[in-house]
Parts: sequence; C-alpha cells; structure tokens
Amino acid sequence: MIPIRDTIPSQNPPIATCLLILTNSVIFLIELMMPQPVRDQFFQLFGIVPARFTHPAWALWVGFPIDNYWPFLTSMFLHGGWLHIIGNMWALWIFGDNVEDRMGSVRFVIFYLLCGLAAGVVHWFTNPGSTIPTVGASGAIAGVMGAYFILFPYARVIVLIPILFFPFFFELPAVVYLGFWALSQVFTGALMADARVVGGVAWWAHVGGFSAGIVLRFFFIRRGSARRFSLDGYKIKGARQPYRFWRK
Repeated sequence: MIPIRDTIPSQNPPIATCLLILTNSVIFLIELMMPQPVRDQFFQLFGIVPARFTHPAWALWVGFPIDNYWPFLTSMFLHGGWLHIIGNMWALWIFGDNVEDRMGSVRFVIFYLLCGLAAGVVHWFTNPGSTIPTVGASGAIAGVMGAYFILFPYARVIVLIPILFFPFFFELPAVVYLGFWALSQVFTGALMADARVVGGVAWWAHVGGFSAGIVLRFFFIRRGSARRFSLDGYKIKGARQPYRFWRK
C-alpha cells in the first residue's frame, strides 16, 4: 500500500517538516556528486556500522575513528537512492505536518531526532555484528508515524494499491494503515533477519522508531494544542475534507 495523502489539513505552516525535507534533499544531491568509491566510504564513516561499536578492536584495525558516535545522528540524513529518499520524504510530508501542529516546530525537530537515535540504537542491538552501513531517515519518520498513530487514529489515509496494471485507491483509518505497517515491520524483521533476504532494509530500526514515537510523543505535545473538533482526527461526522547498505 502506497500512502497518497491524509485528510487532515495542517493548521500551521509545517516549517520544521519542510526544513527537514530540504536538509535531506540537499545532502542527497551532494551525495550524487560524489564518485561511487567516495560515496561508499562516506556511508561507511557517517552511516551506522553496528560492528564498529560492538567490536572496537575490529573498528580500530579497519580504521574507524575511536569513540565517535556521531553516525547515530548523521546516518538519518543520508539516503542510498532516489526511491529511498522519495519514499522517506513523502511519508514525512504526509504525517509530519499534523504531528508538528501538536508539538510546535522546535519540539518536533527534537522529537524527530530522538526517534531517529532510538531507531539506530535498536538496529545496533538487533544486528550487533553487521559490517554493513545503515543509512536513511525512516527510523525517525517511523517515530513520527507512531505519534500520528496515537494522536490521529480516526484520520483517513488515502492509499494506492496497484493490482496488475490498474491503480486502486482506498481510504483507510490511520489506525488501520499505520497499525498494519508497524506489524509488517515486526513480522518481516522477525522472520527474515538476513539483509540479503529482505533487500537490505533495517526493519527493526523501523520498529524501534515507531515505538519511540508512541512513547516520546507524550513528552512533546504542547499544552492546549488539541485540534479543533471540526477535523477528522476526532471522528466527527461530516468533518472530513475531500480528498549496498541498509535502508531505514
């Protein structure tokens, strides 16, 4: 299922969401200008390589900087290809604006980064011996989706399901769409732990980010930030508007 849009308009300009999308996009364009060997080394240094932190002796022998934990932050701003970044930024655009409404721009950025850090730590613990760099913003975005799951369960998400050559559009409650998405990450991560089987996707990072978003959103919601009762998020009748690396 490919999400197309949700049915809740943002009440305020999504400044932080737009800045995060812009930052990721600029860094991706810089990546594209790098020769492939330089880009590979860039991912090694600034992506999360779990074995680097699990086996410091090996990391020293390979040549990684010692006691450098910045990759847990920098990895969430790197992407491995056009589909990777487009998919991540599209999900951030759909779900980020409403969560930012409830938190405020500054709190939303801090929340986003903490969810990304949690996702990176979970990936490290679930793949301690991996020497494959992990890059991508989807752990942080999964946190945004986790917050949306709790804050706007009755919102509607328009999804596209391609069947053969025909696109079919459906409208699902956010709690159904996001719940199914989260369970699919757990299921796939549990049954197909080998990156060669699952296409190099850091499934447990998604689970970690989503879980962190559910928990952390409690500490970041602004007082008095509840939305007006004329919106889908409260299930009001007639309120709806028309409508080579791990990747995470």
